[in-house]
Amino acid sequence: MSMAADDPIPPKAYPGLRPLPSLIFGSRWLQLPLYVGLIVAQGVYVILFLKELWHLVLGAMKFTEQEIMLVVLGLIDVVMISNLLIMVIVGGYETFVSRLELEKHPDQPEWLSHVNASVLKIKLAMAIIGISSIHLLRTFIYAGQLGKEGAAATFTETGVMWQAIIHTIFILSALGIAGVERLSAPTYHGGKTHD
Repeated sequence: MSMAADDPIPPKAYPGLRPLPSLIFGSRWLQLPLYVGLIVAQGVYVILFLKELWHLVLGAMKFTEQEIMLVVLGLIDVVMISNLLIMVIVGGYETFVSRLELEKHPDQPEWLSHVNASVLKIKLAMAIIGISSIHLLRTFIYAGQLGKEGAAATFTETGVMWQAIIHTIFILSALGIAGVERLSAPTYHGGKTHD
């Protein structure tokens, strides 16, 4: 008996795993509470963002330009941390726990279609650099007040130097991760894959 072209193809039958491999494979679901906890943290950041936005709106007429810029940088910082959380929640769940099956969903993020552990590491490193940049910019805005009495922020020259060094280390680390990933990825020449 032959199958017609439009007959449905039966799904692949996956043999049951032995008990130990089944336990090990099923242990990935232990990460679920971690991702749910990050969703709760995302909610806390939404509340923080709304609080800071309300603070900005109420003080818009009395704040100086520098104060407004610092509050806006704080808002951007919250948004970037929130973006980092989304990447970890969605990308991590899709990569390490289970498929979300968003292929036909109109709102599927573009980056999710090609996410894997390597891409996720690089995206996280770039997000951390962005967050560090916002903190460093905020520090540089206050840098002119170093050593002045009654300064709004208490930064020292050593503190500013270490913050710049740490930011540079973040950048070098991201470049290192990207370089290692590029070296370990297969290359394509003439339609053939070479390791």
